[in-house]
Amino acid sequence: MKGIAIGLSNNSKEILKRLKKTEFVNDIYIAGSSKDDGKENELIQIQKPREILLQKWPEIDLIIFIGSIAASIRIINSFLTSKDQDPGVIVIDNKCSKIVPLIGLHQSNTQNIAFQIANLFGGEIIETNNSNDQNFLNLDAFGNQWGWERSGNIKDWSKLVIKQAKNEEIFCKQLSGNRLWKTSASGEIINQINEKDTKKQDSTFHVSIFKNHETTWHPPVLWIGIGCERNTSKELIANSLNNFLESGNISQQSIAGFATIDIKKDEKGILELAEEKNLPIKFFSKEDLSTIIVPNPSNVVQKEIGTPSVAEASCLLAAGEESKLLEEKRIFKNQSGAVTLAVAESKNQYNPNHGEIHIIGSGPGDISFLTNDARKALSRCTVWIGYKMYLDLIKPLSRCDQVLIESKLTEEKERCSKAIKLAEEGIKVALISSGESGFYGMAGLLLELLQKIKRESRPYFEVHPGISSVQLAAALGGAPLMNDFCSISLSDKLTPWSLIEKRIEGALLGDFVIALFNPQSIERNWQLKSVIDQCLKSRPSYTPVLIARQVGRENQSKKFFTLKTIPIKEIDMLSIIIIGNSQTTLIDEIFLTPRGYLQN
Repeated sequence: MKGIAIGLSNNSKEILKRLKKTEFVNDIYIAGSSKDDGKENELIQIQKPREILLQKWPEIDLIIFIGSIAASIRIINSFLTSKDQDPGVIVIDNKCSKIVPLIGLHQSNTQNIAFQIANLFGGEIIETNNSNDQNFLNLDAFGNQWGWERSGNIKDWSKLVIKQAKNEEIFCKQLSGNRLWKTSASGEIINQINEKDTKKQDSTFHVSIFKNHETTWHPPVLWIGIGCERNTSKELIANSLNNFLESGNISQQSIAGFATIDIKKDEKGILELAEEKNLPIKFFSKEDLSTIIVPNPSNVVQKEIGTPSVAEASCLLAAGEESKLLEEKRIFKNQSGAVTLAVAESKNQYNPNHGEIHIIGSGPGDISFLTNDARKALSRCTVWIGYKMYLDLIKPLSRCDQVLIESKLTEEKERCSKAIKLAEEGIKVALISSGESGFYGMAGLLLELLQKIKRESRPYFEVHPGISSVQLAAALGGAPLMNDFCSISLSDKLTPWSLIEKRIEGALLGDFVIALFNPQSIERNWQLKSVIDQCLKSRPSYTPVLIARQVGRENQSKKFFTLKTIPIKEIDMLSIIIIGNSQTTLIDEIFLTPRGYLQN
């Protein structure tokens, strides 16, 4: 993303600085006259807007103006050419309370970026296009969210969008790629037709590896198997690939990557082609390749390198289970070498460089506790995955083009694996935890699984912190965590009870305030009493204790007790217990652990 932000007055400086910290903006400017040209604090450049755009327009993806919509339109008017070539344009008022996506709502992803900025800055997005008002699918843009690339003339796509705006039926013929998009509210409106159906061609878009239709999205599902003589030129490999795919009417936009034998890890032509196309290469040993049954084995290849097939076997291996050989091998030769090519189609997409995983702490309950950073991440992601109850709490923030995948409470590993798989396909995924995802949440497990993936193949990930239930519980009671404290989970499902006891012992020895998570369940009905008995050996029976239940939710409650009077039988998994230390006081229902300021 190459973006710039231009403030039309000096009042926009602070917003410009905030925008510079986002991934959307590289350079920031204040509109100024020629005699003011220069820089302010080496951060904000001062320059006339027209001069900025004369220099930047051909190379940027996004322009954000801070100021008047009318002034912004007058500035960009003479630069506009066509909506498939112009950068996206967003206008924000000086208070950052209104965010207006102006140009490039579809092609430049401006609409989604505007949503992210609105959520991050706490502003309101102002939209006037039909897609959002009528739950329409952005036909000419939505595939970007699913890791696909688009082909076809922009005029043909525009005709389709116009038909949709007139409430005419729109059809989709999907032959490959992820089909989750159909389960979104906007996807359900699209009529699905089968491969042989030829009706309504002028109202149909395709999701396919083929390029014989005017309006097509291409999922990255093809693996190109390559075998070649040593030092075969990149030009021969590239030209041969073009001819090979052209003869089968196959789009290069559906290529997921290349595959070959591991002795080609230093083959310059293959490496250069992969780098030029920004595509991965999978290398396989001769032993692995020899296990694949192919239609065209070669005794010559077997004798020379120890496997009967490179091109066909490697593309099938790369494509994985349930793959099919789409095009059998063909050999291309000239004076600069020889190359053998084959193509396999995978059941699954592969585009990890485009995919992202955002691990989101949704807060302790009510949607008001969700941070702006988390809201921004949610608006960025196409798929949300989480335990049903947590998804229900944030569901009001979802858009009609987003897909929510619910799972059961005990399916943490399945949730993480699903998020990784979708991100590897090129999709941006939100993995939802309640509270703070790094406190007994999904972040740890997700990162453990990501560590098992090679760094160069690992999708981008980001952890977005949330408000923990212990923070809210403490705030409800007063300020019991003002000094050193620790949190301990009493669930021994993943941690041995002997280790939990040692941690309690250490916390008591260090005079920490102790927050207890997962204190008691129907199956675990003795551990809490054991811990309280352990505490009573080290702390006075009158030590104040807070029990907060259902924090952040409709039935939220708080009650104060002492170590001696805790009603153990009333406590369940929805409770948080905070046990004071030797300094903690409870006066007039103010639960406080002094920091020591008044003693100084």
